[in-house]
Amino acid sequence: MRILIICSKAFYKDIEPIKNKLEEKGHIVEYPNSYFDIDAEKKSWKLGKKEHAEFKSRMFRMSEERIAQMDAVLTLNFDKNGKKNYIGGATFIEVYEAFMKNKKIYFYNDIPEGMLYDELSAFSPIVINGNLDLVK
Repeated sequence: MRILIICSKAFYKDIEPIKNKLEEKGHIVEYPNSYFDIDAEKKSWKLGKKEHAEFKSRMFRMSEERIAQMDAVLTLNFDKNGKKNYIGGATFIEVYEAFMKNKKIYFYNDIPEGMLYDELSAFSPIVINGNLDLVK
């Protein structure tokens, strides 16, 4: 299965062992868009609001194209800044994109409580609670 990992940049440090385990199981796993240039968004902000908006637009379009080529997305949703199982705005949009393209949606941890709980639940994610054997 082809899987795109999606998550907050804060979780990029957690990707490698998860990616390796999935690849050991025979999956083809791709990194998030800006994985190899984690400061890309900060750089765009330094150029100005217009440039930052253009950067975000490019990232959303890239996500749409990449998700279309995948069988599934794996959403890494760990705790961040006191928020349990955090899913940020850009990751939410990627989950929505996967839903609209009828892709399997995996959440590493439970659906986070909060404002978007109903929407995230409606996407019917498969919550694996850290058990990568459930990614099939």
